[in-house]
Amino acid sequence: MVRRRRRRDGGSDWFAVEAPRILAHRGLALDVPENTLASFRAAVTLGARYVETDVHASQDGVAMIAHDPSLARVAGIDAEMSDLTTAELQKVDLGDGHRMPTLLEALLAFPDTRFNIDVKSQGAGAAVASAVLAAGATHRVLVTSFSSRRRASVVRLVPGVASSASASRVALILALAKFGVLDAAPWAVAGIDAVQVPPKRGCLTIATPRVIRALHLRGIEVHIWTINDPGEMRRLLELGVDGIVTDRADLALDLVRGIASLGPAQPRA
Repeated sequence: MVRRRRRRDGGSDWFAVEAPRILAHRGLALDVPENTLASFRAAVTLGARYVETDVHASQDGVAMIAHDPSLARVAGIDAEMSDLTTAELQKVDLGDGHRMPTLLEALLAFPDTRFNIDVKSQGAGAAVASAVLAAGATHRVLVTSFSSRRRASVVRLVPGVASSASASRVALILALAKFGVLDAAPWAVAGIDAVQVPPKRGCLTIATPRVIRALHLRGIEVHIWTINDPGEMRRLLELGVDGIVTDRADLALDLVRGIASLGPAQPRA
């Protein structure tokens, strides 16, 4: 199960630690609001080396950590992220006095943590790049987005940053992998370090041994989201996936430690 990824050309060491990778989805929000410094601290305190988070841009062009484009769900406020300034957004109480951090604040607050950043809006690309560069965090950031344009906007501004495939590229890569022709299309995975996908889409199973093997042969990691059941985590790790994105980093970390304590599987007699 344990693999080590080489350091990428360009300076990224996002993959330098041993897999499997547990990505704390919006931190660990059991007792604190999601996507806050407190939720990240809760995950990191338990031993998480990876945090998955989301970014929108404020009206004044600052990368703000938030999943939704509006404040309705997280704060009960009928307002869009892009319509408010950084100062206004940071006055919003997300619960028990917790506030919305900027991406730069989070990167500086957790200098040893690797961040998986989902760029949620087109205007956020330049803001994410600015924060990553200001924090000197290129080597410990992986950029992703459902949108190819949003992903590319950051990759272009932050040379050497690690990146996972956008939705359209994922669909292409998976199709090529399923038909066993990915090796014939190296252009399809150019500039891609990982694919991050659900285990299934409708009735289609995505995380299969064939797909995982094909991606590994091209040096591409497979991360599965969002998995909260330890039994399913174990099944996916046994299939060979490299990372689990989860709301329950506590359970996932315990599982990985328990497996590691057993040592390598012994061959049958």
